[in-house]
Amino acid sequence: MDERDHGTVEGGGREFQRVSDELRARMRDGQYPLRSFLPSQRDLAEEFGVSRDTVQRALRELADEGWIESRQGSGSRVVKVQRIQSSAAKATRSRGSVTLSPLISEAFEQPQVTLDVYTLTSESLDAHIRLQAERIRGGFISPQHIGLRMLLPAKELPLPYPRVKDDSDGERLRDRLNTITDRHTASLRDVLVALKTEGLVPSIDLQIRHAPLTPAFKLYVLNGAEVLHGPYEVIERQLMLDTGEEVTALDVLGLGATLTHHVKDADPNSPGSVFVGSMQAWFDSVWSLLAE
Repeated sequence: MDERDHGTVEGGGREFQRVSDELRARMRDGQYPLRSFLPSQRDLAEEFGVSRDTVQRALRELADEGWIESRQGSGSRVVKVQRIQSSAAKATRSRGSVTLSPLISEAFEQPQVTLDVYTLTSESLDAHIRLQAERIRGGFISPQHIGLRMLLPAKELPLPYPRVKDDSDGERLRDRLNTITDRHTASLRDVLVALKTEGLVPSIDLQIRHAPLTPAFKLYVLNGAEVLHGPYEVIERQLMLDTGEEVTALDVLGLGATLTHHVKDADPNSPGSVFVGSMQAWFDSVWSLLAE
């Protein structure tokens, strides 16, 4: 194994996670659009400073998740991206496919930013908040308050996914899920605290609670006026554990889930207004009565 991966399963696992996370983010944000080809394995290994074995492992996982299709001699082509179905007729959304990044960016252009998020992990939200932090540091936006409430599943809750197939208790992947969630939650907290410490955002309110619910869908409520909502798609894929063992797992696509976009308007009885109001009421009820 290349010495850049430190010659250990643990080190290679960390490097593999870094590479796969970044490639997912690039596909999610449109840097690698649908039907485009990823850079060659050699170029990716050079860019990330890892071995080709690590790149191949990352690409194999992305293929198992349905993001890419790899063929010998022709490279890896993007075959799935996150889709957002939106009826909003905003100029920023009128061309091409709608992606999550512009919607989050628009929310952060307001002086008072509020985000209510219900999700299985905090992975994708962490990436989006980091992007907005860079915009704030660059002077492109200047929110005065950022309020984030995030609902996650209770750590001790037996979940139907992710779990090793035919493993009824699901414990083998529960620790892995919690580790991923804790890593991105800590990153989120660090980014937001730094914005306040540096005097860039006067007011930060980050609250995280855990509810005894298995997330069947992902939910973003943006500034109380827009909702992104989408079900998790259950898939079967190969996973390599930190021990090096490869297992067949039941998992869900988070970044690849199709989201629907709903906007509250002047008519309280319009479909958009009703949907946004109902999702906000659902979130508030779980936050207040079930979550810890």
